Amino acid sequence: MKHTQVLSICTASALSTVSPLSAQDFQQDLPSEVSAEPDLATKLANPLAAMISMPVQVNFDQNYGVDDQGEVWRSNIQPVIPFSLNEDWNLISRTIVPIIEQSGFTNSAQNKSGLGDIFQSVWLSPVDPVKGWIMGVGSALLIPTATNEVLGGDQWGVGPTVVALRQDGPWTVGFLTNHVWSFAGDSNRNSVNATFIQPFINYVTKTKTSFYLNSESTFDWQAEQWTSPVNFGANQMVKIGDQPLQVGLGARYWLESAIGGPEGWGLRLNFVMLFPK
Repeated sequence: MKHTQVLSICTASALSTVSPLSAQDFQQDLPSEVSAEPDLATKLANPLAAMISMPVQVNFDQNYGVDDQGEVWRSNIQPVIPFSLNEDWNLISRTIVPIIEQSGFTNSAQNKSGLGDIFQSVWLSPVDPVKGWIMGVGSALLIPTATNEVLGGDQWGVGPTVVALRQDGPWTVGFLTNHVWSFAGDSNRNSVNATFIQPFINYVTKTKTSFYLNSESTFDWQAEQWTSPVNFGANQMVKIGDQPLQVGLGARYWLESAIGGPEGWGLRLNFVMLFPK
């Protein structure tokens, strides 16, 4: 069922000619500084891992608009950069830069492409797990960088964000959440008061294939409405030259969305460049 449009604040692909790596190949073929890593696929399942990475997440959704004719491609460029504060604490930065292309809308004013609003998260995270839990607490900032009014909300927003997860062998289970309030922006546009909740589960096989399942639900407290897609798919560790990569393909299904929002099935592509120490 569709409702009034609400803000969706999410978390995570160009496929080159690459070959999947077996567990043995992965250890033997990568450079020594890479092969020394315990498990890059498992580390990637942890959003607080102390490893520089450059994820590019491409989402395709359809059935937008009152006549369900609109289509949207959203490519999220998501650099993750950790900073070591001392032997006990890390600071993890993740920036989400959306590149959006909208087409097929009956209202031609909606058929725009360009930069969306940037979302910046920073977490303070202990180096060692706390009673088995890997945790991060920090702040989130919504920056009105959209190049067209239909691609963003023209609002500055800020709020808290939390990540908590456990890793046991090949399994990673956890959640990410944030809440953002707008504090400045165009007074003629809707203000922001939204909670984002992302539970996730990930399983890594011996061949470094990762199977994932998550939901990305946003609740708009002003409109009292949910948007909620469920995502599932698989990612594979590969290598181009000496560069370790993760590439993947997945599907998404919208359980609930806003009036004029997407319906039914969508597509997700993942491409991640890794820069282990």
